[in-house]
Amino acid sequence: MPCAMGKPVTSRNKLPQENLVSLDHCLIRPFAGLRPRRTDAAAVAAPPYDVLSSAEARQAVIGKPLSFLHVSRAEIDLPPEVDQYSPAVYARSAENFQRMIADGVLCRDPHACYYAYRLVMGEHVQTGLVAAASVAAYDSHRIRRHEFTRPDKEDDRVRQIEALNAQTGPVLLVHPDSVKAEQLLALATDSPPSIDLIADDGIRHTLWTIHDPASIAQISAVFGAMPNLYIADGHHRSAAAARVAATRRQQNHAADSAEFFLSVIFPASQMLIMDYNRMVRDLNGLTEEAFLAEVSKCYTVGASTTPVKPERRGVCGMYLGNRWYRLEILSGQVPVSDPVRQLDVSVLAEQLLGPLLGITDLRRDTRIDFVGGMRGLSELERRVNSGEMAVAFAMYPTQMADLIAVADTGQVMPPKSTWFEPKLADGLVSYLLDPD
Repeated sequence: MPCAMGKPVTSRNKLPQENLVSLDHCLIRPFAGLRPRRTDAAAVAAPPYDVLSSAEARQAVIGKPLSFLHVSRAEIDLPPEVDQYSPAVYARSAENFQRMIADGVLCRDPHACYYAYRLVMGEHVQTGLVAAASVAAYDSHRIRRHEFTRPDKEDDRVRQIEALNAQTGPVLLVHPDSVKAEQLLALATDSPPSIDLIADDGIRHTLWTIHDPASIAQISAVFGAMPNLYIADGHHRSAAAARVAATRRQQNHAADSAEFFLSVIFPASQMLIMDYNRMVRDLNGLTEEAFLAEVSKCYTVGASTTPVKPERRGVCGMYLGNRWYRLEILSGQVPVSDPVRQLDVSVLAEQLLGPLLGITDLRRDTRIDFVGGMRGLSELERRVNSGEMAVAFAMYPTQMADLIAVADTGQVMPPKSTWFEPKLADGLVSYLLDPD
């Protein structure tokens, strides 16, 4: 692939106007991506920055000097006692990033492109578009969110963007199903890919570069006509990008690249949401027998000889005292007119976690923990059997239609409501912000 990392060129994130629909108020646009050389792609690709702890990241990069974790989690290259939000971490991140560019490991495309990105996990396949998404559309809620953000995590991503002058962690977006969009991506993927690799977790990541002006114009028109996009994962990344854009706007920066953020957009029907399970450290002073009696006032409780993986909405599994129970919410307990309160995670919080276990703030209460479905129900058993946790709840996955319904009403979901798989890789495409 071309490696054109010479003097910065502000027009690289733009195309001639005759090749595009108007960029004014556009929803997405192409950009000149920074990508690893084909020969280095497998060595560079890394898990998203926020799915690994510092300790796990340190372990993951052993023998992997090119791993993008050296950029996204640069504290791994500093002594363990250094705080992960220290200025030294962002400085090291920028140093590592620039070294990878100078060494030719990461190369920038010479012109603005779109990219098709396919993820394969077992039998599951999803194909989406890598694009720069509009901050203006995010600010106006055309790109819709469903979660609150935490200021400290936003601050972290703002500092990372400013240190690198780049966005390296893509925001996972979803678009309503579109036959035209899928046809355009099918055409784009009917050619040899730019990158094709299988990550350590067995997920296959394939990337195609879309540089033909006619194809770019068609994609811009089809996606640009979509009424809304939805944030599936990456609320802190998108919020941070919007903050950086606002700051640069106030400073009268001439370059407009900060008015967009790195995204990968998949059709809603291809998204896979897994269960996001809950565990609590104690029974809030209740004995197991008393707790079960209270649970039976809002759920039908049935003992099970096997782990309970909920088969539908309204059902959850509970692991207590080395035993599984199937819980089914009693009729009339779910407010069907409210898209947030009818979620199983909301029902559990309102009917059980709050009134019985005293957990009313799922974001800050240290008595509760959350386990993504990829770890399996055995992880719930392990942590309860060890005595670390007193009870665990296996949840039915939130559905994509639920997420869209909540976002469309301008509401937010409870914390840890969705766990998307497979995860995007960091490092395959980064979005450089052009200098002023």
